[in-house]
Amino acid sequence: MSRLVWFKSTYSDSSGGQCVEVATTPATVHVRDSKVPDGPNLHIPADAWADFLAFATRYR
Repeated sequence: MSRLVWFKSTYSDSSGGQCVEVATTPATVHVRDSKVPDGPNLHIPADAWADFLAFATRYR
């Protein structure tokens, strides 16, 4: 498996605050806490992530 490329939301600032980072592969979205990059991360099926984003954007 290739190395994951992590990124933060465009809403995050550069001051190093509390952020969630995501890395995508064709089948899975990985989610982690930016303050603990070597800690655990969630593995979410890509279709479930797409459903979550569609839901979340309706209520922002």
